[in-house]
Amino acid sequence: MGKELAANYPVARRTFEEADEALGYKLSELCFEGPEEKLKLTEITQPAILTASVAAWRVLREKAPKPDIISGYVAGHSLGEYSAHVAAGTLTFADAVRTVRNRGKYMQEAVPVGMGAMAAILGMTLDQVTEIATEAARGEVCQAANINSPEQIVISGHAGAVDRAIKLATERGAKKAVSLPVSAPFHCSLMQPAQDRLAADLGALTFQNPSCTVVCNVDAAIVASAETSRDALIRQVTGAVRWEPSVRLLIDKGASLFIEVGPGKVLWGLMRQIDRSKTCVTVGDEASLQKTLAQIAATG
Repeated sequence: MGKELAANYPVARRTFEEADEALGYKLSELCFEGPEEKLKLTEITQPAILTASVAAWRVLREKAPKPDIISGYVAGHSLGEYSAHVAAGTLTFADAVRTVRNRGKYMQEAVPVGMGAMAAILGMTLDQVTEIATEAARGEVCQAANINSPEQIVISGHAGAVDRAIKLATERGAKKAVSLPVSAPFHCSLMQPAQDRLAADLGALTFQNPSCTVVCNVDAAIVASAETSRDALIRQVTGAVRWEPSVRLLIDKGASLFIEVGPGKVLWGLMRQIDRSKTCVTVGDEASLQKTLAQIAATG
């Protein structure tokens, strides 16, 4: 992750060096060389994705022919909200990368391995999924965790309850209901111990008022102050990621060009399910950077 941009652009290379210094180990080597098994540990995955995303953002900001086009609105899916706040100047990158390392650790430790699960439900409305999750809970936890698009909602909770919800969704006509390969049941009430620990960390950090419009996951609403930004980052640990409503808010505000920065194209794919009329591009390597720069240059 991020190796090509770090090789080609000093600002990206400095970002990885800054992460190495903040964390006290060579995160850059893990991102560039692996091993993949270690990168999959959530306390490493989270700072790795944040660092690669911020590196890509900084390169884009430096090279964009029309910087004002990319500075109006920022948002991020779950962990990505930290990248958004770094871009908005709400948090320093060093504080953010240390915080998400702890966030990953706390989330992993909140629930014993095997006790929790997550599943993707395709082809059902939020109301239908919520009804199924409630019915499947039977005294356990089963909740909508990621409202990703009109076609995809992810549920989270106790493993048994999630399994029951998969069965019910399949019986009631879901296009697909499948368990996800995750290490913990994120974004549900089982994450309360992690949220409590993270709240103490975030409470000790200095937040600034965002320099641009930031849309937070947990409320699908704009956060305009340091304290509302901090509160939203705390509450998102147990709260659902309201990604589709967040994107629709941005569209209502006039956004027409969406740029996904960092590794992968997950949000690009979700955007095609939310509103295919909007332009969506990515920045994760040299080829995607050049394509995006051309798109920005062509945007009025």
